[in-house]
This record gives sequence, C-alpha cells and structure tokens, in this order.
Amino acid sequence: MTTVRREAFGRMPPEEGGGEVEKFVLQSDSVRVEILSFGCIIATLETKDRDGQFSDVVLGFDTLEGYTRKHPFFGAVVGRVANRIAKGRFNLDGKEYQLFLNNGPNSLHGGAKGFDKVLWSPQVLPNGVRFFRLSPDGEEGYPGDLKVWVTYTLSGRELSINYQAQTSKTTPISLTNHAYFNLAGQGSRDVYDHEISIEADSYLPVDDTKIPTGEVAAVQGTGFDLRQPVELGKHLQKFHLDGFDHNFCLHQGQDRRLVARVFHPPTGRTMEVHTTQPGIQFYTGNNLDGSLRGKGAATYPKHSAFCLETQNWPDAVNKPHFPNVLLHPGEEYNHTTWLVFNTA
Repeated sequence: MTTVRREAFGRMPPEEGGGEVEKFVLQSDSVRVEILSFGCIIATLETKDRDGQFSDVVLGFDTLEGYTRKHPFFGAVVGRVANRIAKGRFNLDGKEYQLFLNNGPNSLHGGAKGFDKVLWSPQVLPNGVRFFRLSPDGEEGYPGDLKVWVTYTLSGRELSINYQAQTSKTTPISLTNHAYFNLAGQGSRDVYDHEISIEADSYLPVDDTKIPTGEVAAVQGTGFDLRQPVELGKHLQKFHLDGFDHNFCLHQGQDRRLVARVFHPPTGRTMEVHTTQPGIQFYTGNNLDGSLRGKGAATYPKHSAFCLETQNWPDAVNKPHFPNVLLHPGEEYNHTTWLVFNTA
C-alpha cells in the first residue's frame, strides 16, 4: 500500500515568475520518496538497511533555495536531451540548429534552462504523481512544441519513472533522472565500498570534452568490464581510473531488463536498475568538490555519490549509427526506468 501526500515546499523567486513549488511524499512499507514539482526532483529517498533502519540515500538540499541555485542536477529530470551534444549543434531536414553551450564547447542536459530548472504541473495518482509541461517550439534552440509527462509511482520496494512525450516537429529527445546515490546514506564520505555491476558488453570511449568518439568498444579486458560485481574503490585503483562518466551500451529492445545492480555490504542495501532505454551513463561524482552544503549541512566531496542515468547514447543526434534519438510528429516517446531497493 502506497500513501501519497502533497505539501508546500517553497515559492519560486519573483524573477523566476514566483509560483508555488510543491513536494509529493510517496511512502510504502520499505521506501519513502519526496519529489518536487520543480524539475521533477527526487529530493529525498529513504530506504531500509538490513536492520530495518531507514536512511536517505540521495544527495540534495533541505530548501528550495538550494535547488534554484547552481548545482549539478541533483535528483532532477534533465532534457530535452540528456547528456552532451557536440558543439551544441545538429542538422535536421537540412536545417542547422544551434543550442546554448553550457559544458565547455558542448551543450549538456538541455542547455541553459533545461527541464530541471522549471515548474511542472502535478497530478496526484493513487500510488504516485504525474508531472506535465509543454516545452514550446524553439525553447533552448530545440524544434517543436513538446508535450512531456513524467510519472513516478511507488509500489513496495520499487520506484518507477515513466517518461512520455509528443512533438509537433521532429526533435531529438532523451530524458533521464539525475539522482546522486550513496547507499551508506547521503553525506557519507565516498562510494568506494559499494559493489557495482552493469550488464553491458560495450561502452562509448570519449574525447577530452566527454563527447563519444563514435567507437563502440568492447568492455572485455578493460576497466569498463563491470559485468561481474566490482568493489568501486579497489577497481578505480587497479585500473588507474579517476572515476566513471561513460555511457554503457545496453542490449537493445523495448522490454524491461535488469541493467545494473549496486550492493553496499556494510548496510546490506541493494539497488537494482531496470529500464527500456538503450544506454546507461555511469557517473561517479567526479566533479563534486565539497563546496556545496547539502541536506543536514552535509558536504559532498568527489566520489561521494554515483549516478546511473538511463538514457539514449550521448550525441546520438550527430551519430547515425547510434540508437535513434529523433521523435516525429504522430509518434510517442515512451520509456520507463525502475529502481528496486532491497537488502542482502
């Protein structure tokens, strides 16, 4: 049985149009989630350890002000296109589109004001909440009026996130949630004692601006082979890696499949990621530097969290051999990701 509660969380600053930001609390016997109508942000996710004790396992802020200031997309839905587009540029039907450059020479997570920085319209469901917004034609340089629905539902130990969209003009689209997890509890120093596995035979090598080179490389015999669980800290040391910020190529298909699993031996917490998406970006919080004050005055140093962002492959709009990222009028974009929390 899931209960859903809505409450006020804050008001947007006047220069952002004011507007009430609400918080939706989804609660089952084993998971409690707080989701904001601003950016569809997962602000809190509490789950049990093996002794039945709840801890909040996502990074974030106690107040709306934290989320309206600059931060690394904590808990937010990012779009219209998650991840990076090279030089913020792409061609469609003979026309060149130029996006805002907000990540060195590239466009990242939708541009200057992506889906993470806007208010969404909420609708309470029996076991969750659905958010809607219309992204107007030309917003952040993207073509077409895009209607977007993001639906969170909680059932027992499983949180599902469904993304749907329809467009009036052909447009690239790739939506994901950018939650930062630490199964020891948010505010814990690092994720080195987490064991991770990712069901991927290949990954995308990147250039020095994090744009895929176009090669689809086998993980076999490399530090990117995570098909068997590895302890993260030891694995980074062994392969002299500064961390991960890479797309892992998943088995293609529209069906739900298990794509990643994380286990935290000290607490017994496990998290499984299931999805219909073709890729998953594994990111180990390499750019966190301890400068942000998070929940309960916690600081978030480098490698104090990980992200498993299910999505299309980065820069797919410029790489014809990558999975199709274009949505056409009359079609529906529809993907779901399931996060399953348990103890072992």
